[in-house]
Amino acid sequence: MLEDEGCAAQIRLACVLLFVILYSIHFLYTDHYLLNAAKYPRSKEEELMKPYYYANKNPMDVFSFTLPTEIVYGPGVLVRLPEEMKRLGCTRPVIITDAGIMKAGIAERVKDLLAAAGYEFIVYSGVEANPKDVNCEECAGMARAFGADSLIAVGGGSPIDCAKAVGVLLAHNADKIKPYEGKTAATKPQVPLIAIPTTAGTGSELTFSAVITDTANHYKMTVKSPFTAAKLALCDPELTVSVPPMVTASTGVDALTHAIEGYTANCGEPIADAFALYSIELIYHNLEKAVKNGADLEARSAMLMGSMLGGMSFSHSDVASVHCVAESLGGMYDLPHGMCNAIFLPYVMEYNMDYCVEKYARVAQAMGFVFEDAREGAKMAVQAVKDLCRAVGLPDFRSQNVKADDFDAIAERSAKNISTGSNPRPMSKEDYLEVLRMAYDA
Repeated sequence: MLEDEGCAAQIRLACVLLFVILYSIHFLYTDHYLLNAAKYPRSKEEELMKPYYYANKNPMDVFSFTLPTEIVYGPGVLVRLPEEMKRLGCTRPVIITDAGIMKAGIAERVKDLLAAAGYEFIVYSGVEANPKDVNCEECAGMARAFGADSLIAVGGGSPIDCAKAVGVLLAHNADKIKPYEGKTAATKPQVPLIAIPTTAGTGSELTFSAVITDTANHYKMTVKSPFTAAKLALCDPELTVSVPPMVTASTGVDALTHAIEGYTANCGEPIADAFALYSIELIYHNLEKAVKNGADLEARSAMLMGSMLGGMSFSHSDVASVHCVAESLGGMYDLPHGMCNAIFLPYVMEYNMDYCVEKYARVAQAMGFVFEDAREGAKMAVQAVKDLCRAVGLPDFRSQNVKADDFDAIAERSAKNISTGSNPRPMSKEDYLEVLRMAYDA
């Protein structure tokens, strides 16, 4: 029976990925169709769509796309963990999680599955929000002493990112994570990492990045390499049903931010674009449902799939200025990452408007809006994000008690973030100050 259910889940996932690929082909075909307009008469509706069709990437551009993580998706697939571990050759895992997942009983379910299958394992549950370098280093020491040959991350982005950093430390036989900051320092294959997401937000189970707080300097650094990616993502929507409404809301808009920034970053490519647009569609139409009725498994499943697609998008493109501000605030104030993204997404979109009209119009199309011209559509997208944040009860910037006297330092750190260059509008410290004031005065 379990094998049948597993096959069905894999078939569903294959269908989703096929849909996304067809999405890509459709968009590329549309470019050809519009660029050769004289050969193909267009309807009135197609004329209205014309402005944002031109936002497509040129199909002649050179790019690469790598997805080193295997995905097992579907309600109830958590029970497949022992058999997947056996297939990967894992014998002595470390479960990496946090206090909230322990309290929710999800970690206990994982422990029970492993114990019943005869595995020896240890648990590290000290991961903090905005995972700290000291968490990663402490866990790596425990894993090394235990002789771990695999890692199981259970939770949201914090445990998964922590586990990626632990993998880097084990692979390089290192005690400190700081030397592995950036995109080129982690160069060695890691022990197998199985990521089990319990929120629909970060998409970290499918990305190459770990964002870790440098506690000495109070900022968030990125450790990025294809080697940090999970070997397997075990994505079970049932694990997200117990997530509280406010966490559902903030992580959901975090996922929406990944999709919108992944699509609009100036370093994207067509396959990542297609992932992003379908992610936007799923999240926009299901987040409010999931917040208002956490037991709605259909909405929860759509949100988890949207989060996964958003993660695959920005991992092959980049995030941009929304994340630069959010990471600065997280490093200085230890504020929830998803909450910060949710607060700043509409204001960065507004600030980027003149540099991103056609793409924001395409975002509006993914949300289901119809409009007369691209700028009208772009404005609809920004307003839709604002309205969604209000509908799911997310707070404003002032309520976070960030001191205006710190704006200068926040802006400076944001401008130095490695993703600032990926924003569609060039951003300086002064630009970030303007965005901070826009959000604060709203």
